[in-house]
Amino acid sequence: MLETHKIKELYKKIQNKLFYMVPEKWDKLCLHASVIEQIKNVSTGELYFYYFPKGILKKDPINVYEIPNRFNINEDTYLEQIKELYNLIKELWEEFLLCNTKRWYSINIIMENFKFKIEYHYEDIRELPYNQEQLHVIWKYEYLGLSLESFSKKNRKLIEQYLDKNIKKEQETYEEGVYKRPAHHIISYEKIKNQEEEKKEEIQNMNQILAKKS
Repeated sequence: MLETHKIKELYKKIQNKLFYMVPEKWDKLCLHASVIEQIKNVSTGELYFYYFPKGILKKDPINVYEIPNRFNINEDTYLEQIKELYNLIKELWEEFLLCNTKRWYSINIIMENFKFKIEYHYEDIRELPYNQEQLHVIWKYEYLGLSLESFSKKNRKLIEQYLDKNIKKEQETYEEGVYKRPAHHIISYEKIKNQEEEKKEEIQNMNQILAKKS
């Protein structure tokens, strides 16, 4: 598996970004992202990830796009964080291309038990017999450990057909320990930032009062 200094740095940045974006303790996180080069060298794709909240009892996975509403975070601000995360993954994709390695079309990232695992998938997803929505359903079944009964009848049939086809996957896997966790996640960071802004405003108000008295 290719390892350059920039790739190692991008792994670290991706991990830190994921820690920052999840505003509560968790046991496991699973991410999927695809990068496809379109006309005029414009790369497009998609990204989604889920995490399992930490707890004694097993909890349902939380979709990243539910976080703003769940934790009262500004949605536009959070979507910007998702965009930054996806840009890091595109940088990773571009670094592989610059090193003239085999081109990958999608990745899966699994973080659990202080391990960071990333799967590189080389099959062209445009040639698979499924659309993006169907691939998302199949991915949820394979990576989130959801039971077949938890899906709708339509999606159960889709998953069963997929399993029967036994499509061969061309992939490579890289694994390492998790980097040191950053000090703040998005909620605590915003709280500190707001406190600093309030303190700055108090100082400005005090200076204005003193200036009037003098």
